Order: sequence, then C-alpha cells, then structure tokens
Amino acid sequence: MSGDNPQRPEKRIGQGMLVMSFALALVALTWFFDDWLAGEANPNRNPASFELQNGVREVLLERNRQGHYVVNGTLNGLPVTFLLDTGATDVAIPAAIADQAGLEAGAAQQAYTANGEVRTYSTVVRSLEIGNIQLRDIRASITPSMAGEIILLGMSALRHVEFSQQGNILTLRQAPE
Repeated sequence: MSGDNPQRPEKRIGQGMLVMSFALALVALTWFFDDWLAGEANPNRNPASFELQNGVREVLLERNRQGHYVVNGTLNGLPVTFLLDTGATDVAIPAAIADQAGLEAGAAQQAYTANGEVRTYSTVVRSLEIGNIQLRDIRASITPSMAGEIILLGMSALRHVEFSQQGNILTLRQAPE
C-alpha cells in the first residue's frame, strides 16, 4: 500500500474546476470576438432612427471598415441585411431569401453586373423597412446566382428616400406621405 498514491478527491475536483474555468473563458472570448467582428462588418445592426417635427423620418448609417453601408432591416417582415448599392438598378435578392420572404418570381430578365450577365426574375417587395423608414411595393429582382445573405439595396428603393453623406455617416430621409 505504501506504493499506491491515489489522488485526493479535493485535488481532482480542483483540477476539474480549473479545466472548466479555462473552457468557459475560451467560450466567452469566442463569443466576444465573434460579436466584435460582426459589428465591424455591419455597424448598423440597430440603426439610429428619428422622426423630426415636420414628420420627416431619418436613419443614420455608419460606414463599415470596407467603406460600405450595411444595415439590418426587414423585407416583407423577414429580418435581413442590406448593402446600399447606388449602382444597382433594382433591389437584388438572393433566391434563398426570396423564398423565405414569400416572393414570387415573375418574368425572366437579364441583368448586367460586375460579374457579367446573369438571369434574374422580376418581383415586387410588399414592404421594406430600415429603422423607421418604410417603403411599400418596391420593384426588385430575384437573383438565383447570388450567394450569401445580403440583399443589394438598389435605386428602385433608394429613389424613394433622400440620402446625404457627411464623413462616415450616411443619412437617409423619408418625407411624410
């Protein structure tokens, strides 16, 4: 028995708690940095919205690190992420998101993008919201070749708002109807 040196239960519990502490710290750091990176890509997850005395609605957007304006909003009530694209004629929606939003594909069309010619399908978005700005019956294109979860917010929507940029802030304004 003199050669046996079993660990005391207190020591095993202490080692187990130390391992658990390291694991919890690693999970917390992963969560923190994941949230931080998401904020870098989309600093407008909850955009600042105001309604002025004259009824004008304003939404302030901060430019992300890549120089783009990315913002969370809704499309037919579905939470989505938009990338403002003044070079896009229509709102361009990936097919997977169009399905989730209940959009029906209309007439087939050809669109000319930076990646070349692509087939799209016309549709109409019943409602599109960014902060307190609400747009109705917006012309859009379902783009099956478009991958990812980001919708290009083109001029078919942006023509309904006034926008101005100062520094890294883009202000969207919607006049009362």
